Amino acid sequence: MNDKIWLSSPHMGDNEFNFVKEAFDTNWIAPLGPNVDGFEQDIASYLGEDVHVAALSSGTAALHLALIILGVKAGDEVICQTMTFSASANPIAYQGATPVFVDSEEQTWNMSPKYLEAAILDRIENGKKPKAIIVVHLYGMPAQMDRIMEIADKYEIPVVEDAAEALGSSYKGQKLGTFGAMSILSFNGNKIITTSGGGALVSKNEEWIKTSRFLATQARDAAPHYQHSHIGYNYRMSNICAGIGRGQMEVLSKRVEKRRSNHEYYMQIFSSSDAVAFCDEPSEDYYSNRWLSTILVNAANGVDRETVRLHLEKDNIESRPLWKPMHLQPVFANSPFYGDGTSERLFESGLCLPSGSNLTNADLERVVTKMKEVL
Repeated sequence: MNDKIWLSSPHMGDNEFNFVKEAFDTNWIAPLGPNVDGFEQDIASYLGEDVHVAALSSGTAALHLALIILGVKAGDEVICQTMTFSASANPIAYQGATPVFVDSEEQTWNMSPKYLEAAILDRIENGKKPKAIIVVHLYGMPAQMDRIMEIADKYEIPVVEDAAEALGSSYKGQKLGTFGAMSILSFNGNKIITTSGGGALVSKNEEWIKTSRFLATQARDAAPHYQHSHIGYNYRMSNICAGIGRGQMEVLSKRVEKRRSNHEYYMQIFSSSDAVAFCDEPSEDYYSNRWLSTILVNAANGVDRETVRLHLEKDNIESRPLWKPMHLQPVFANSPFYGDGTSERLFESGLCLPSGSNLTNADLERVVTKMKEVL
């Protein structure tokens, strides 16, 4: 059996261990500490736009706190992009609210501005103005943020930007994660940089970030004893994990460069093939970190997305279908949906290829060789 080629595995730099060792040497083995403070500052400096950052235990935790801070409660409705990982939608259910799913558009595969506005108008007509809009930058590709923000501002609905997959991407020169009222990042093990597990909440509103830190540390009131006037959560990042993150931030630009190089390699090999299609950056306004390289398989001669995936799997190469839309998931079967089926078509033919920044040239050659065999 050949060695495993992973879809997107962790890739350490040179300095992560030094930050972690310093935490051990100084006995900062705690949920908070100097690495957490430093990591938050590193992220804020990288993103710019005068943002503030709270380092948390996961991107899901960040999204949950964002909805709490925006006042989402039981019975409310929150618009969410349907083509995404379930973590984008689950926090809506945590609050007892109802997700209203919006379809993708063809260019970026992200939230369709057309169906976003249609959803807002219809929910208002039904007496339920949505409390928030969760837009996702799939696989690192920027959504059509100008149009989405214009619609959100028109109806005065705050945007929560799910940039879990998009650290290092930008739209019109502005880093993703800085457009929404609040934004979230993920540092899960498969992301472009990792803290093993972790995430962050980002906002230009410093008070919201202070509130998120308070809620994330069990909402302990200022008292010598343990006193609580609010429901709190155990959502803060550990000082050890933040140490890994500090080292990862030092190599983020290299990780983006390598993942974009992987994508260019796949595109170059298959540019003249009718069997596959790629999600191109629509214009120079869009800069994707290419967290995952994705293709659409043109089903012909009995070869479809699953044929390719299973052929790669036989050679110990990991690939994965695109996200199954949330409105097709059993757990959200009764939630409203607005769209024309674009996300369903993408899911049926879409495949994520090995994309890690630690892939070798030999790894990439092996992947395309196996793809050519079946295509």
